[in-house]
Amino acid sequence: MNHREKIDESRKAIDRLDDEILNLLNERSGHVIAIGHAKKEIDPTAHLHTQGRETKIVERLAKRNPGPFPNSAIRPVYREIMSASLSLEGKQTVAYLGPPATFTHLAALKKFGESAMCLPVNGIKDVFEEVERGRVRFGVVPIENSTEGVVNYTLDLFIDSNLFIYGEVMQEVSHHLLSKSSNVKDIQAIYSHPHAIAQCRNWLETNFPNVPVAETPSTAKAAEKCQEEANAGAIASELAAQLYDLHIVKSRIEDNINNFTRFLILSQQPSERTGKDKTSVMLSVKDRAGALYDLVRPFASHGINMTKIESRPSRRKAWEYIFFVDFEGHQEEERVRKALEELTNRCLFLKVLGSYPTPA
Repeated sequence: MNHREKIDESRKAIDRLDDEILNLLNERSGHVIAIGHAKKEIDPTAHLHTQGRETKIVERLAKRNPGPFPNSAIRPVYREIMSASLSLEGKQTVAYLGPPATFTHLAALKKFGESAMCLPVNGIKDVFEEVERGRVRFGVVPIENSTEGVVNYTLDLFIDSNLFIYGEVMQEVSHHLLSKSSNVKDIQAIYSHPHAIAQCRNWLETNFPNVPVAETPSTAKAAEKCQEEANAGAIASELAAQLYDLHIVKSRIEDNINNFTRFLILSQQPSERTGKDKTSVMLSVKDRAGALYDLVRPFASHGINMTKIESRPSRRKAWEYIFFVDFEGHQEEERVRKALEELTNRCLFLKVLGSYPTPA
């Protein structure tokens, strides 16, 4: 058998396997529909999307995988399978900070898959409102960037919101220089969001020292500007290049290649316990000596690892601060429950924002 015959034979085998995979996907979807019907009978308001089940499926398959199919590809493949299956019972509606092709949009797709109905809104507050009013099931908002730090406005909105943190997404932020022209010499102006510009500052100063750089409300808006101006460039995502039909003139121009943004998933309902969870709380303490020590001590005494602490002015009383704390564990765990009870007695107020799965 010559090489051409071997290729043809292998392609026929792949076609046969693809047919089998398609049949199995349809059989799987039938069981998903049955589960969805049963869930609705138990609780009509329950989420069809179940994070704990999704995690267990991926972990089980990764352990059973003999290769050569890579374990790293199992999660994105099954995310789309589960997203498509859930859509058979109704679209998973998700509000995000728009317009389309922002990194928040990418985070929404990463969490819920291409089959989810992702709805762009104009501001972070609008994402909260869409979820609070029940117009969508979930919301996606940025909370911090590894380069630029915490998004304080998002933290402030949690003070008066009754929404839960349902989950989180770590999204790599890779910036590309986009343009209608494929020739870098044609670019006479560059547009982008202030954060994206800041994250590419050194690269811009080195490669475009004499080209004006202007701010836009989002990286996607910068891509839109390129459609209007033939000699414009935009710092935006690869998805923006696809949606706005632009060339990637230079890829990965961010100064720090380890550039990630953490996004939170908002919901009216809490997430179920998975065994690998974290909890976020907000609290306020009296302005006195030793107040911060009293805040930290219950976590240490119960063996709980704090992963983050941020402070913000309360906006209600001068020199009064609200602390936002992330720590490992679920609020249903006994050690966490005891620590929270101790904290409650030491704080002016304490609010649990949610317990949710730790990203894999």
